[in-house]
Amino acid sequence: MARRVLLSVLLALLPMLVVGPSPARAADQVLTWTTDGEITRYKTAPTEAVAGPATIVFENSAATGNTTGMPHTLTFDTSTEGYNHDVGVNILANPFDAGNGRHEVAVTLTPGRYRYFCSIPGHSLMVGELVVTGGGGGDTTPPTVTATVTGTFAKTVTVTATDSGSGVASVEYQLDDTGFQPYTAPVVVTAVGDHSVQYRATDVAGNTSATGSVSFSVTEPGPVDTTPPTVTAVVAGDGTRSATVTVTATDSGSGVATVETQLDGGAWVPYTAPVTVTAPGAHMLHHRATDVAGNRSPEGMVMFTVTEPPVEDTTPPTATATVTGTSPATVTITATDSQSGVRSIEYALDGGAWTAYSAPVVVSAAGTHSVAYRATDQASNVSAPQTVTFTVVPPGTDACPNSDDRPTVVIGGVDSGVANVDTGDGCTVNDLIAEHAGYPSHAAFVRHVDAVTAPLVTSGVLTRRDQGAIVRAASRSSVS
Repeated sequence: MARRVLLSVLLALLPMLVVGPSPARAADQVLTWTTDGEITRYKTAPTEAVAGPATIVFENSAATGNTTGMPHTLTFDTSTEGYNHDVGVNILANPFDAGNGRHEVAVTLTPGRYRYFCSIPGHSLMVGELVVTGGGGGDTTPPTVTATVTGTFAKTVTVTATDSGSGVASVEYQLDDTGFQPYTAPVVVTAVGDHSVQYRATDVAGNTSATGSVSFSVTEPGPVDTTPPTVTAVVAGDGTRSATVTVTATDSGSGVATVETQLDGGAWVPYTAPVTVTAPGAHMLHHRATDVAGNRSPEGMVMFTVTEPPVEDTTPPTATATVTGTSPATVTITATDSQSGVRSIEYALDGGAWTAYSAPVVVSAAGTHSVAYRATDQASNVSAPQTVTFTVVPPGTDACPNSDDRPTVVIGGVDSGVANVDTGDGCTVNDLIAEHAGYPSHAAFVRHVDAVTAPLVTSGVLTRRDQGAIVRAASRSSVS
């Protein structure tokens, strides 16, 4: 009995809740949208208008409740199928702009539907429709309207209407012959017994469909449901540039009635599809569900992070080459890249094929030679090829007539203790090290010393231990 009384009261109040004033005449109609600090809906927005001239007012100010300075836009969709595209409204407003958040624009509306939204990223839930009536463009075909019934102890009647001509203007229903009223949401019937719902729809051109009808029965409910739904949430994309949260609710008693989510402490909103977040930073999404019996689940929460998009690397690496020695000559190539990093270095000897560079290139054939070199970074940017030329002195020729003939290898005042021997072409070890030649950095000089002494180990002039002592002396020196 209590449920039947409640249903009767709701049905009596419904017309007063949904019926508003008729649209103003086209010549003097003013359509006003307002916003506040929320990013999930417009605070107020018109739903209907008549074709012809109109003044659109968009206010996002302290007077409308925006005390945070949050900017919003009122943007009319000019691309989505099924909507009018002849009004190019795109107003950006905030409480501190030149108009103190209030802006006006004159437009001319045509019959049909307009879709509007807020174009600021993260405000995708701020969207709605404006239905414009008046004139039909020759449309004489009424809408197509259908109804489905779901539920067990409580029945829910969902009415759907479509119109391919001027568009649906209104949908009406009546329960058990109690009189037609506007349909704004699925009709829930809990009174035990047999029932029927009639429904019809009217398009913008004034064509009304034939009245349809569905019949059903509501049975006595079973045991009282006191158990709330079970809710789970799964995050996909945590730690990437876009994360999506899918919420699932189940209820084995009266069934799930609603599911809601709350992102980062914002307003609770109905959950209708997975929630995608692209704003960089750490986020929290709370979730809850309510069943038909009114039991609400405890709030659950998932945490995830969205990363900043990487800065695109369009700058190629910087590559340099140094030549030491004359018989043989050693070409050392280095490359640096401050963004994505160096991926590979290549060289070509005397116009030959490009070859991967993994160690200094030793050239012993007498004559003039050239080595071309280039580097590629992780973003596939390739440096412009550069070339270094040099000449190898035939063996037996004194390539260093003014040799550094100190008895031991001394680098920048640091004595390695290794004998400063002739390397085979009149040049001593200190000659090849060339500590006064000038290098990009101390590290580059140390790599150079390692490169020019490695062939001397291979040829038997130095031992591996001698080379290690010389490289350590170079590392301790201040040469750069």
